[in-house]
Amino acid sequence: MESEDDQNIVTWDSPTDPANPINWPSWRRWTLICLVSSCTFVATLASSMFAPGVGEVMQEFGVDNDILSSFVITIFVLGLAFGPLFFAPLSELYGRLVLQHVGNIGFVAFTVACAVATDLGMLIVFRLFVGIFSSVFLTNGGGIIADMVRQEERGFALAMFTVGVLLGPVVGPVSGGYLGAAAGWRWIFWVIAILGGVHAILCFVFWKESYPPVLLERKAARLRRETANPKLRSKYDNGLSPKDHFKHSITRVCKFLIYSPIVLSLSLHMGLVYSYFYLLLSTLTPIFQETYGWTSQSTGLAYLGLGAGFLFGQALFAKISDRILRRMTRRSADGEMKPEYRLPPSVIGGCFVPIGLLWYGWAAQEKAHYILPIIATGFMAFGNCLIFMSIQAYCVDGFTIFAASALAATTVVRSVFAGVFPLAAPRMYAALGIGWGNTLLAGLALLMVPVPQLLMTHGEKLRKRNVKRMENL
Repeated sequence: MESEDDQNIVTWDSPTDPANPINWPSWRRWTLICLVSSCTFVATLASSMFAPGVGEVMQEFGVDNDILSSFVITIFVLGLAFGPLFFAPLSELYGRLVLQHVGNIGFVAFTVACAVATDLGMLIVFRLFVGIFSSVFLTNGGGIIADMVRQEERGFALAMFTVGVLLGPVVGPVSGGYLGAAAGWRWIFWVIAILGGVHAILCFVFWKESYPPVLLERKAARLRRETANPKLRSKYDNGLSPKDHFKHSITRVCKFLIYSPIVLSLSLHMGLVYSYFYLLLSTLTPIFQETYGWTSQSTGLAYLGLGAGFLFGQALFAKISDRILRRMTRRSADGEMKPEYRLPPSVIGGCFVPIGLLWYGWAAQEKAHYILPIIATGFMAFGNCLIFMSIQAYCVDGFTIFAASALAATTVVRSVFAGVFPLAAPRMYAALGIGWGNTLLAGLALLMVPVPQLLMTHGEKLRKRNVKRMENL
């Protein structure tokens, strides 16, 4: 027999309630996934599209500093680190829709500001804010997949979402090299702003709120008005005011990193390999210009190896991730779909990253044919992709209602790594050479390979304790 409190809790009408985003028609769910992936693609274009033209930027502003030339690229990624600290809790308070519109407007406004910047300091600051607002798309991407896609189908959905996350930084330098040479570096930002504006309009037309706590709170408010029963409340209502809820939520990202060894270890793993990707973004241009004599226009083609590696990685993950989940579930004693079953591809990816680094470093060091280091970057990108998507899928499956905060924690760590680590690359390569420098990086990558394997074996109990702790903190 239900108590009075139970009768006043508002939840979905049934497991097939059409108001529940899990039960939305496929076309509506995939519209949102494709929209957020496309927005993320444009945002990540902004992270790297003008990388081949950085020399022109430095020349126009009269600056000759290798660290600043790398920093003007990686400052965007530091913005991705700061943004989730605020946008993840706001997403869990006000939902996905409002945050998506805020992200679109902020992204377009500060991209236009980059296009009209009059000195390097202004450009760096504006790119920081472009990165901050771009983090909304990364936060919302994993969040809406947790909202709308059943666990056994999330691998494919995440693969489709990460097409935008991973291909943008690769397509950017290829297209930016030719556009910058033809029209100047400022037009790179104008094109990005136009693309961002188109996506902002599409989101205003098609985006629909998908966050269950917000939807159920709206349902509870409607029922309170219709029934004159002020005791009705959403099953997610914790009794906190919006102000207190925000204070409670804004620290959740940090709590994930402090109190969850799982999230911290996976964040460090992802952060290391992701920083290698941005290391390549900031060093491929000078290496191919100085070693192989390529022009700034053609240097963008050196990034095609990365693009091919990411495409193969995404195709493989989309094909095998859900299959592995279902197969391991059938073989398990309790028949439970466990988030740990998302991690096997990351073990494979962890082996490809050091192979690609060693191959790339020594091929470039020995001035081998240019196709060899390009192929090597493809190996690294393939491994990077499998690691990235496996960890994303694990966080979505393992922390569901807190998926935005868990993903924000990984985004903060990997973005800090990617924003800072490449700044040390010029001095490291000057001291060790690209061959031994990449050998050092490959060794660090090898140390992280056992992390997902250990979590597959021993992580379940620890994860369940983490989830309970997050609910109480």
